[in-house]
Amino acid sequence: MAGTWYHHEIRVRYQETDQMGVVYHANYLTWFEMGRTEWIRAFGHTYEEIERRGLLLPVTDLEISYKRAARYDDIVTIWTRLAAMSHVRLEYDFKITREDELLVKGKTKHVWVGKDFKPARIDKKAPDLYALLTNHVSEEA
Repeated sequence: MAGTWYHHEIRVRYQETDQMGVVYHANYLTWFEMGRTEWIRAFGHTYEEIERRGLLLPVTDLEISYKRAARYDDIVTIWTRLAAMSHVRLEYDFKITREDELLVKGKTKHVWVGKDFKPARIDKKAPDLYALLTNHVSEEA
């Protein structure tokens, strides 16, 4: 189903927290990366396989909004969906929750590039992957 949120749970590890037991803010960016990695894996691909095909997907923009703190040993859920895409760009939405409580929300934007870091059209370099992504992009504005 297009735009479906993919989710997976993690337990907050001690090394992800500060002295107060609160998750250090930059760790949410790592969790966004985990979300992207697991999202594409859920659809039968890995970043390793995509990179073997000569495609890279660097982050070009990032938004993050902190609502509540996650703490050591919490079980949190990373929610990820493909929000928008074109032939050369992708945008993901993220939510981090503890049970039904929203902790963080965010967005990352990416551009497809080759190993030379020049923009690459995903529809030309990997039409099968482009078709898969097109089928799973959000229909919400």
